[in-house]
Amino acid sequence: MHLQAETQLLRNPEMFRILSVAFVLALPTAAPGFERAYVKQAVLSKEEEKTVIALAKKSGIKKIAKISTFNLYPTTARGISVKGVEEIKGRQVSFKVLNVTHKKWSFPNSKPGKRDLQMGDFWAGPAGTQKQTILKVNKKEYRVTSLRGLEIKECEAILGLLLAGKYTAGPGVNPGQFKQIDWNKPGGFWKRKDQLSIHFPHKREGSGFFELEVKPGKKQLVITQLLQAVP
Repeated sequence: MHLQAETQLLRNPEMFRILSVAFVLALPTAAPGFERAYVKQAVLSKEEEKTVIALAKKSGIKKIAKISTFNLYPTTARGISVKGVEEIKGRQVSFKVLNVTHKKWSFPNSKPGKRDLQMGDFWAGPAGTQKQTILKVNKKEYRVTSLRGLEIKECEAILGLLLAGKYTAGPGVNPGQFKQIDWNKPGGFWKRKDQLSIHFPHKREGSGFFELEVKPGKKQLVITQLLQAVP
């Protein structure tokens, strides 16, 4: 039965051509060379992606690792961020970042600056370089943007206590706010004399971040002050 069908197919070149084209179209497409992280209100089309990629390459990002979009709360404006491939040396990480403006997603009177590079309805200033430090706690890596006045091991010890829930609220601190903190995304550590501060984002996207002032204890940390910065 199958042999008869195959013989008829070979005798009909037009049918063979149609099935061949259909087979090619059904093949899976190649996986994209970068990660996409788009919010619902700001999804780039394929053509828009091409423009953003071209803009990034002209701005010095030769190889893209990630394109993401984000909301600029409390406004309705949205933005685009292009991240280059990371360069890792030991615990130090560096990569280029380009913030791109899309005319239809930006503020009504928004327009390119003198140093901006524009392509169609998209424009961007020069790409910047972002640096991070890798912290390791319980075999898991965490990226932080700043370690001022502290050694890596000190920060890892502090972060380990916070992740394990070994902390308590000092006088005047509302412990109910602790549930809103995304402990898995430390932003940075700062120490000046006896004052130790740490930044963490809010669990809900676009709700800002928290600045904690911490006092180390023997078995747990005391959070002496908790401030929330709202965009």
